[in-house]
Amino acid sequence: MSKHLFGLVATHHGTAANNRGETEGNITTLQKLLWRGEVHTTVSAEAIRYAIRWYWHRAGLADKLNRKTSDKAESHEWVDAEFKEWEKHLDDDVLGFMSAKAGKEEGNDEETGKGKKKVRGTCDKRRARLEVTRAISLTPFTGDITFNAASIGATPSASSTGKDPVPYGTEVHATRYQYGFALTPEELADKRRVFDVLDAIVNLSAVAGNHARFLFDFSPESIVLRWTDDFAPRMLYAFRHAGDGGLCVPDIVARTAAGDILPEELFIGGPVAADTDVTGLMGKDAYLVPGVKDAVEEVKKRICADLKLS
Repeated sequence: MSKHLFGLVATHHGTAANNRGETEGNITTLQKLLWRGEVHTTVSAEAIRYAIRWYWHRAGLADKLNRKTSDKAESHEWVDAEFKEWEKHLDDDVLGFMSAKAGKEEGNDEETGKGKKKVRGTCDKRRARLEVTRAISLTPFTGDITFNAASIGATPSASSTGKDPVPYGTEVHATRYQYGFALTPEELADKRRVFDVLDAIVNLSAVAGNHARFLFDFSPESIVLRWTDDFAPRMLYAFRHAGDGGLCVPDIVARTAAGDILPEELFIGGPVAADTDVTGLMGKDAYLVPGVKDAVEEVKKRICADLKLS
């Protein structure tokens, strides 16, 4: 039976701002959704996936990537645009791809005549093996907006408006985000790439943002990893704020007590490991440590042993 890796991440507390470059009037807006009956802000899974790819690029793994991002512009180059040898590339194997091409000719049976076949398009694709949820804020959005003004002549467009500063407003949210991920290493062309995924997640820095005006640390402040035979995560969006302002995971503790999650499958790192209810799992063979990197390194060892990787 295949082994599955599930993860739940809570980021550091920070000030989040626009992550998609859209505005309402002169207000740069945050993405929002209704969550548990209240408005929360959210960051897309696509933004997280792009940040993972960008980490690999910056971490010296660019030679393993098919899509290479340019440092000079928001553009990229393909090593293998036809995805003929996708197994060789870390990003194609883990993040998947789709290349849809239209038929070279348009037409239908009436236009092409009797006996002629319609020319159909083609699609080369691979489903992403790394699945990532949307990141959801741990606290509701209360509608905070800051007033800002670009300095006189800050940009060519600002210069064209005259000698006055250019005012604008920005929605901001002081919060943490939580998101989950799932990966089955045995579905990868190279099972060792699971370690590249874990390295990216534990070292994730800026995700999205607003023209570099804001830096939000998306690396895990706390992390829960589950290495299991179970096909279902059973722990997504489980982080809650504790009464002392810290983090807790009451749903995970309850599901462990109920037998839905085995404690020996859990690797918990960061401040959440000190939560009173969580510490009770230590005597039941869960791996609890103060540091997220320590937890990640320990789950790597378990993966190596179970998958017989050197």
